[in-house]
Amino acid sequence: MYKDYPAPIVRRVGDAERTDVATFGMVPRKHTELLTFLVIGQLFAFAHTGEWLRTDHLIKSAQMWLSSNGAACDWLEHAQLVEVCRAVAIKALDLPFPAVEADMVLFFNLNRGWFLDYRKLVVQQIHAMCVAHLSHAASMI
Repeated sequence: MYKDYPAPIVRRVGDAERTDVATFGMVPRKHTELLTFLVIGQLFAFAHTGEWLRTDHLIKSAQMWLSSNGAACDWLEHAQLVEVCRAVAIKALDLPFPAVEADMVLFFNLNRGWFLDYRKLVVQQIHAMCVAHLSHAASMI
């Protein structure tokens, strides 16, 4: 069972933004990790083919990740994460993402399932972008 954790929440105060530890809610860990997986999948596909993944491929990828990680998402959460992953992937294009497929495969630890290797700096950076995106969305509620 996935446990949620507090994440920084970006709050808008007037024209400024400030970052706090969440006091009114949690950013679900399964959401940030699934979104990270989907974003890396998008970047992998874009680097390999020059095109973004289709929605049906993203849904299948999300289902594989959820099954492999023993997590569950309702259909609305699932759809929302699939919808935002391209926007986050576009922002992540500035990161030092490798262009060679053999180097991209190193982001995954596929020994026991569909897992990302969070020891890799770019995976950590993309995860931080996903947490920021989801916490910003949560602060708008």
